Amino acid sequence: MYKVISINYTTNPKRFRKILGIAAALLTLAFPFFVMLQSANQHIETEQSICPFKLLTGFPCPGCGITKSLIFLYKGDLVKSIYFHLFGPLTFLFCLVAIVTLSVELFTEKDYFQKILYSKKIAYSLGIVLGIYHLSRLVYFISTNNIDDILCQSMWK
Repeated sequence: MYKVISINYTTNPKRFRKILGIAAALLTLAFPFFVMLQSANQHIETEQSICPFKLLTGFPCPGCGITKSLIFLYKGDLVKSIYFHLFGPLTFLFCLVAIVTLSVELFTEKDYFQKILYSKKIAYSLGIVLGIYHLSRLVYFISTNNIDDILCQSMWK
């Protein structure tokens, strides 16, 4: 007689959170890769942003440019990657580290970097740095674009 074994990942919230973390990191890295494959013969630099905030307002959000940054990183152009978003290469590195770390933690059933991955101090520090970076990008964006250019970058063209 065979016994049916059911695996329920929701009974162990730590394990489930690690699986979700791996899935989120993989999705973060895979989406720009598939966009790059779909637009291989087109100029990705000049295409309209897919950011809902930018489509509504014409202004970039704090994450605007990360997808294009990752695309250029995949193409091997680090300068353009950093031009589109400073945190693009850092996002790539963080996702790789998260995938490896969380996978190892799943297989060994040990927590290696829990204090770092779930640190409020690190999260607040990164949030402040991202806020300052975004504010400087907004000042530059407003100083180099007039109202007509900003409206052209929105859906209200």
